[in-house]
Amino acid sequence: MSFTFTASGQGVQDLIVGASIYFPPLFKAVMLGFFIWLFLHRLLRDWMYSGEIWHPTLMDLSLFALSVSAALVILIAW
Repeated sequence: MSFTFTASGQGVQDLIVGASIYFPPLFKAVMLGFFIWLFLHRLLRDWMYSGEIWHPTLMDLSLFALSVSAALVILIAW
């Protein structure tokens, strides 16, 4: 029984290694959006938790979603 080495699977290996090194744009947007959210959360924290507006947790989640969306727009524009 003989074994011959073929390099037919090498392309897939490169793709897997490349995907682990390359950060997709959505991941970049989440990372940048997190820092935007940290900044905005610090500014708006007292107002959010005062009870004047919506539920604080829902407000935090929507603020995070808006931050990620803004970060994606920033990444696309630049």
